[in-house]
Order: sequence, then C-alpha cells, then structure tokens
Amino acid sequence: MITGQMLRDGVISAANNISNSRQAVDALNIFPVPDGDTGTNMSMTIASASDDIKNMEDNSDLGDVAKRVASALLRGARGNSGVILSLIFRGFSKAFKGLEKADGNDIARAFRMGSDAAYKAVMKPTEGTILTVVRCAAEAAEEIAPSNNEPIEVFLAAIEAAKEAL
Repeated sequence: MITGQMLRDGVISAANNISNSRQAVDALNIFPVPDGDTGTNMSMTIASASDDIKNMEDNSDLGDVAKRVASALLRGARGNSGVILSLIFRGFSKAFKGLEKADGNDIARAFRMGSDAAYKAVMKPTEGTILTVVRCAAEAAEEIAPSNNEPIEVFLAAIEAAKEAL
C-alpha cells in the first residue's frame, strides 16, 4: 500500500531530482518553441509543493497529502509545464480523496484522472509533450493493475511507460 508518508517523501525526492536535472529537461523542450525553461519551471513548481508538505506528519492520510500537494502545485505553478504538472496532481488528489492508503487499482485510477485532467485543460492537446508521457503512464498502470494490484508494480509499470514515451 502507498501511504501519505510515501507520497510526501516521493514528492520531496522528485523535487530534488528535477532540481538536479532541470538543465537536461530544459534542453529537451522543443514544443511549441524551444524556450529552454521547462525544467526550470517544473523545478520551481514542484519545489513549492515540497516546501509545503515537508513538515506533514508521517501518519498523514494519503488523501490529505495529495490534496495539499495539488494545492501547493497550483499556487506555485510556473509556465505551461508547471500548470500541467499541477493539473496532473489535481487528478491524483481527486483519485486519492478520502483514502488513508492506496493499492494498485487506486494508483492506476490516479494516473488516469491526472492524465484526463491535463488533457481537458489544454485547448489543443499535442502529442509528443508531457501529455503523452502521462497518458502512456496511465495506460500502462491500467493495463497491469487488474492482474497485479501491488501498488509498487503498478507505479513501476507507469514509470517505465513514461520513460519510453519521453
């Protein structure tokens, strides 16, 4: 099961990772123009969530942590990539609402709701962007969850699909 503590620690780790990798992510950005700030914007966005949740109690419910992450991401969103990242987590937050812990099916539903929220918010969704990455992650999670409800396995399948899409 995925707990609130695991989500909190995962977001903090992700913030550190994107901060360390922001120049590489900046270099990836070529759509719609190669503006070179996607990694920087995503780093600043997720850092706002990391700062907001770092002092949450270890026993915080998953739904509470997810809600706080989504809210902090929205308030701290920078650039289009930051706004889209906040929308993905808004979908996660809705999927985890009221949950103390999540199983593999919950994880798959969170990826689907995150993907759907991001696609709906973009007037002209374009494949080959962060939208494609999160959609592929959702599809992989949904594919494995019915036969393997282990949350870590579902999450790893989503991550591998996201890497492949990227």
